[in-house]
Amino acid sequence: PEITRPPLRSSCKRGRDFLGAQSTVAMAQASKKESILDLNKYVDQGVRVKFQGGREVQGILKGYDQLVNLVLDECVEYLRDPDDPYRITDDTRTLGMVVCRGTQVSLISPMDGTEEIANPFVAAEE
Repeated sequence: PEITRPPLRSSCKRGRDFLGAQSTVAMAQASKKESILDLNKYVDQGVRVKFQGGREVQGILKGYDQLVNLVLDECVEYLRDPDDPYRITDDTRTLGMVVCRGTQVSLISPMDGTEEIANPFVAAEE
């Protein structure tokens, strides 16, 4: 007597292998994170970066990634007023080359063409 075995079944339903492979490739392409910002035009130029928590630094942007982690060279931190933690003073601290974690970055501003102006909403002191 001959033993017959049931045909082997794949874990995928019929016709789904090909579509599954296509959808996997499409999902992989869609899941690749693209950078929110195009910072290429600011590489090797001066930028000022503000962080969550109030710190501010200025330096030359050397590199970045899709998570907005930044590499700054010749970096200088602007120190805060000890009496008012929301006020930045003209006192600085030289840091050199630093890596700034993207989750803490709240603002990136180019230094070229940036100047401080008076706040029009503050009443003039007499």
